[in-house]
Amino acid sequence: MDVRHYLVIRDHTSEYPEPITFDKGASLVVGERYDGPEGWDDWLFCEAKGQKGGWVPAQIIEIVSGTHARALEDYTARELDVRKGELLVGTRALNGWAWCTRTDCSESGWVPLANLQQAHP
Repeated sequence: MDVRHYLVIRDHTSEYPEPITFDKGASLVVGERYDGPEGWDDWLFCEAKGQKGGWVPAQIIEIVSGTHARALEDYTARELDVRKGELLVGTRALNGWAWCTRTDCSESGWVPLANLQQAHP
């Protein structure tokens, strides 16, 4: 695990209050690939039984056939709402986003890397 310390340089608020969450081995239906100006490549919109769809990194799924896929690991699309000046600890970066935890509690979620600056502990 590559642990990095970040300073939030721009606020981020999630637009997805009910993030898709699944366990390794879950069956998924794959839809569109994200295509936006941010350069967030390899995000796929997926659906899991009983949940609203959400964005999933292509690296953590295996296409079984056509639009059907299987999860290669546990995952949640939960985003972390952050404010400028906060300090975070990042443990994973994928496709323009980092999985971060607040330094003052155990709350975690994805934050766009463009909103972060690497900091020294």
